Amino acid sequence: MISWLFAARTILAVVTLLGAVSVWTDAPDISFIVSLAVLLAFTITAYGWYAVWVRGTEPGLWFLHTQALVDLGLITTFVHFSGGADSPFTSVYVVFIAAYAILMPLWSGAVVAGAAAAVYAIDVRLTAAQVDVGVWGQVAVFIAVYVIVAGLGARLRQASAEQHSLQRELLRVRLEADDILRNIRSGVLTVDGMGRLAFLNPTAERLLAIHGETAMGLPVLDHLKGRSSELWAAIVAGIRHGRKVNRGEGIVVEEGGRQFPIGLTTTTFQHGANKTPSVTALFTDISDSKQLQELHLRAERLEAVAALSASLAHEIRNPLASIRSSVEQLARSAHTDEDDRFLADLIVREADRLSRILSEFLDFSRVRATRFAPVDLRAVAQGASRLVREHPDCGEEMDIQVRGEATMLDGDEDLLHRVVANLLLNAVQAAKGGPATITVTTDPADAGDLPHGSGIENPVRLVIQDTGPGIPEEVLDRLFEPFVTGRPGGTGLGLAIVQRAVDAHRGIVMVDSTRRGTTFTIFFPAKMRAEEAA
Repeated sequence: MISWLFAARTILAVVTLLGAVSVWTDAPDISFIVSLAVLLAFTITAYGWYAVWVRGTEPGLWFLHTQALVDLGLITTFVHFSGGADSPFTSVYVVFIAAYAILMPLWSGAVVAGAAAAVYAIDVRLTAAQVDVGVWGQVAVFIAVYVIVAGLGARLRQASAEQHSLQRELLRVRLEADDILRNIRSGVLTVDGMGRLAFLNPTAERLLAIHGETAMGLPVLDHLKGRSSELWAAIVAGIRHGRKVNRGEGIVVEEGGRQFPIGLTTTTFQHGANKTPSVTALFTDISDSKQLQELHLRAERLEAVAALSASLAHEIRNPLASIRSSVEQLARSAHTDEDDRFLADLIVREADRLSRILSEFLDFSRVRATRFAPVDLRAVAQGASRLVREHPDCGEEMDIQVRGEATMLDGDEDLLHRVVANLLLNAVQAAKGGPATITVTTDPADAGDLPHGSGIENPVRLVIQDTGPGIPEEVLDRLFEPFVTGRPGGTGLGLAIVQRAVDAHRGIVMVDSTRRGTTFTIFFPAKMRAEEAA
């Protein structure tokens, strides 16, 4: 409206200036005064354009009052020299009053309307012999126009303010939604009824290897089928049958062949009269949760096996001790029969071996954290490494290194020592005395290093890495189960004990093995809560 006001003023000023030029020879003084007034109007208009459209200044009340004063003066000059009370252009006042009644607040508009009526009446009184009823009727029209337009303007400003408020709120909601969609850990993908990509957030772009800027609006179903058949099937079912998926699961295959599981949910919605719905899929990489689930299941299985081992060990140990004692007595009485003596010695040796195995079962079942106290994990690792270096299986070409800084945690020092010693001894025995390097590293860990949802606060990390031959594939999946071992003569209880000791400290243990070596990574909470320590 201000732009239209400036344009109308410019036209009126040009017309007034042409009128002043046409009477220059007959009334040069009047023409000069009118020209000055027009020049002032041009100057104020140019400044108004600069302030509003170049500098971007929001028009304030003083600005509008100045513009109204200029317009009132220009209109009065134009009406005065075009006939005064008899001027056919008196209606320009009406346009002036209506425009500023909309632009200005109620009382400011009333002041402008009153000034226009007063100036018109004064001008008529100066130019006419008498003020007739028509003049007062014109003033009444001015006031009536102001009242009507001011009322409509107030409602218009209220509606405009509400619209601006709604627009700001909508913009805020859109920005928040966009920020959430771009930063959540879940992938969000929308495919329209024609199978074309309609939306893709950065997480989905990364998980599905789709370049959102180039793929937007293009068919995407074939690409999805190659990446995840379950995701493709869920989206196709939504497009064709309107079917929704709630808490489904699937597999995503990356270009390198690596696979990872996803949790999947889809919803459908239709735009207008479109017969085929669009489908939005929300999916998340659940590798961490699957891994944690496996860790919890492993801990539960070990607890059950430990209880069974303790029961069996107690039930077998006493009869075994009686058998051994009886055989020893029979062997001492069999002085002449060498075969009987040989068989007796064999039974005694095997009984001793079974007794040692039962002792390991009991050790496995008795893995408990008895006392939590501040412990330096690096010092524990150094002590365990010195012990393993003296083991007969540790050859001279075996290099055991302890790295990292002093790492404090609340723990049972004896259990932690068994964890490190068992892992080091496993690495030494896997290398079979050959040249290998075993590195033990202790340090504080970041929350981002943990599997998502592990719940470990202020974590510390123990990493044992070797350059040995790695763990066979058939053993790796069942590595922490009792009686599973890749070493001839082993009982398969060492890593099961490690698992139970880590569980006793509310930690998690993960393993990664290739032909170039094996890495065990263990996370412990630095501080144990009082109820857990109890």
